[in-house]
Amino acid sequence: MSGQLLDGKAIAKEIRAEVKEEVAALRAQGIAPKMAVILVGDDPASVYYAQSKEKAANNVGIDFDFHNLPTDTKESDLLALIEKLNQDKGAHGIMVELPLPGQISTDKVMEAVLPAKDVDGIHPMNRGYILSNGPGLFPATPQSCIELMLRSGVEIEGKHAVIVGRGETVGKPLVFLLLQHNPTITICHSRTKDLASFVKQGDIVIAAVGRPNMITKEMVKPGAIVVDAGINEVEGGGYCGDVDFEGLKEVVSLISPVPGGVGSLTTSLIFKNLLKGISIQQSK
Repeated sequence: MSGQLLDGKAIAKEIRAEVKEEVAALRAQGIAPKMAVILVGDDPASVYYAQSKEKAANNVGIDFDFHNLPTDTKESDLLALIEKLNQDKGAHGIMVELPLPGQISTDKVMEAVLPAKDVDGIHPMNRGYILSNGPGLFPATPQSCIELMLRSGVEIEGKHAVIVGRGETVGKPLVFLLLQHNPTITICHSRTKDLASFVKQGDIVIAAVGRPNMITKEMVKPGAIVVDAGINEVEGGGYCGDVDFEGLKEVVSLISPVPGGVGSLTTSLIFKNLLKGISIQQSK
C-alpha cells in the first residue's frame, strides 16, 4: 500500500477561485473587501509572511492595509489602533501577527478585536461560537484540516478520529469543529500514557503537537487517513511535520505532506473568514 497525497496546494487553488468570485460579487455591490494586518516589530520571517498575505490578497481582489509598528510600541497605542480599525466600516477584517513583544498583553489584544472582524478566530466570543456552532469566525488551521479531508472525498461521519495535541490554536478548536461532522473523537496529549495504543485505533489521525516526526508508521493502523498539522524547522533549512511522512506513506491510505498540506490552505481560509465577517457585519 502507498498512500495518496491530501494535496493542499490543489485545494487552496480551488478555495482561492471561490474567494475571487465572491470578492468580485461584493465589489459589484459597491463593497471593497479589506483586511488590516498589524505587525509589531521587524522580525524578518513575520514581515515575509505579512507580505505573502498581501500578495495573496491582491491576487483575489482583496484590499490590504499593513500596519508595521516599532518593537517598542506601547500597549495603549496598539489598542488605540485596533479600536480605530474596529470603528472603520471600510476595514472588514483585522489580524494581529503573533507573538507580540513582552510589554503587550496578548490576551488584551485578542479581546480588543471586534469578533466580527477577527479573521484569526481568536476572540473569546468566537471561541464560544465554536462550542455552540454559532455564527462566528474560527481559526484557519483547524478548518484547513477538515477542508483538506472533505474536499478530498473523505467521509468523516462515523469514523474514529484521534487528535494528537490539545493546543489553543489547533487541537482544542479542532475537537468542536470536527464534531460537527459526526466522528467519534479521542484526544491525546503530552501526558497520555501509551500514546501508540490510542493512535493505532484511529481511522483518522490528526497530528498537531509541534514535535518533529513524533508519529511513526508503527503507531498507525494500515489504511488510516493522516492529517499533519505540525510544522517544525529542520536543521540545515526546510520544514517537517509531526509525522514521519516517508514511513507512514507506505501504510496509510491518505496523508498530507509538510509543506504542501494543511498550511497551504490557511491564507485562503483567512480570506473566507473575511468574507464571512462581512456577512456578519452586514446582518447587524
